[in-house]
Amino acid sequence: MSVHNDPGKDLCSQLTRLLRSESALRKETGLGPDSRLNPVHRLDRETSGVILLAGDRAVQRHLAVQFETRRVGKRYFAILHGCLESMTPSGRLITWKWTLTKTPGGRKNPRGKGPRVHCTTHVKVLGYSDHYTLAECRLLTGRKHQIRRHARQAGHFVVGDRRYGSKRALEFLNNKRNFNRLGLHAARVEIQGPDDKPLTIHSAELPADMQHLLDEDGYTPVSALLS
Repeated sequence: MSVHNDPGKDLCSQLTRLLRSESALRKETGLGPDSRLNPVHRLDRETSGVILLAGDRAVQRHLAVQFETRRVGKRYFAILHGCLESMTPSGRLITWKWTLTKTPGGRKNPRGKGPRVHCTTHVKVLGYSDHYTLAECRLLTGRKHQIRRHARQAGHFVVGDRRYGSKRALEFLNNKRNFNRLGLHAARVEIQGPDDKPLTIHSAELPADMQHLLDEDGYTPVSALLS
């Protein structure tokens, strides 16, 4: 679902209608019947997960500035193709630091064309299945498709990625696993709330379709492998 670019059908439109029709929701949020919800930040249309909306312009700006100045903690769950090593040769957690253009790349050139800028993604392996790796990715910078582009450069592209992934893998997922989404989920946002107190908003669990794909492929968490 688009966040805001599909009037009447996007996330902001649908939740604004819900807010106006549900008096209990208005009471809980303190917003009036004429309030409109607006996005504080964006998610790619293909990515599920936590997204912040604001019904007050001052609150929206307070939160948006933190995204603009890179003061927000963002963590994602990603299902990656193949077996990604859980540590670097030095024993440290994985860090992807390939430079990227500010605009998207493609399957053959994920870095993109034109001037490139510094980008950093920290990666923690959570578990493995027969063909995939479940990883937690923490963004230190916020370039377009950063996790997807870094994963492609690492040789472990995100499952279901129509832009950076393999056409053969997409066909297998669609035809054999009935999996037709991007395996990327925004799981956690850490920010200073409107009262300037630390606020963490997180997704309770992995989306059911992503979890089903892993379970069907024999998923085992790292903690079980080490016990």
